[in-house]
Amino acid sequence: MNARRAGESAAVIRVILWAVLCSLTGAAPIAAQNPQKQIPRNMFSVKPVASYPAPPAPSLRLGNGRFFSYALPQGWRVGEDGQFALTLVAPDNKAMTVMVGNAGMPVNYPPGRFVYEKLSALRPENLQIGQPRQATPIAGFAQAFQFDVTYTTSGVASRGTVKCHIAPAYDTAVMAMTAALSEASQWPEYASWLPLVADQISATDGAAFGMRGIMNQNLQNSTAYAEAARQYREWSQKNWQQVTDDRNASEDRKNFYVREGLGAVQTYVNPFGTGTPVELPTTFKLYWIDNQGDVLGTNDPSANPNTGSTTEWKQMARHRP
Repeated sequence: MNARRAGESAAVIRVILWAVLCSLTGAAPIAAQNPQKQIPRNMFSVKPVASYPAPPAPSLRLGNGRFFSYALPQGWRVGEDGQFALTLVAPDNKAMTVMVGNAGMPVNYPPGRFVYEKLSALRPENLQIGQPRQATPIAGFAQAFQFDVTYTTSGVASRGTVKCHIAPAYDTAVMAMTAALSEASQWPEYASWLPLVADQISATDGAAFGMRGIMNQNLQNSTAYAEAARQYREWSQKNWQQVTDDRNASEDRKNFYVREGLGAVQTYVNPFGTGTPVELPTTFKLYWIDNQGDVLGTNDPSANPNTGSTTEWKQMARHRP
């Protein structure tokens, strides 16, 4: 009996000594290792640092001016807010929407002429207006015509789409123009949603060129507003970050390094092509990753986890904004 107990005690001691030896050398006990992922000497398993959740996609906000309510994209501001006109301006001043209208217009007043006159108030150069085509009018109007427009301002090319909305009223007509305009280089980013935003307007005051009776609607419950918001969200998710990065590249780089410094992290590229940067602690100078997302860290430049492994490992490069 005593011999048996002595043998068990010796076995326990050997296990304890083996565990201590493994901890000193940086290796893991065999029983705890995946046989296909042996961790080499001087390399250690590392867990990526949890990143902050991505901000939600920008959304349209309903705003109310003195005479009109409108849908305002994130970061945009109200330019003119008057009885006859409303403008919304992009953060970089390179895109805008315009709404302008008049009551008491002659019946059968040419839509193309009305659009040309209203756009001329912006003092464009070489204003070109395309052929009219039937379009869906905003609430309260009987018909609408849409035009493609191009012009230059201080030598910078711009383009967009313009609608002329018409509501006959006895021997006169109420006419309004909604326009979505931007610098030509940015128009592909705006074409899918900005014209929809330009149409999201409702008169809230009877003095709004006599149009409250035909333009008054609840934008919140409008299906057109819902479609404009959907198109804007889709564009935002695909392009907003890129547009913002292009505009604020210097500031983004500064914030990137500040975030790394405050969080004691380093950002690396996943060489397996996920496209998502990986934030890792500053514990090690070198990091390796496999296609399953497991990460090993080391300060030994000669260490290579591919040696004797059936799993492919790739060294990670630092991510630079």
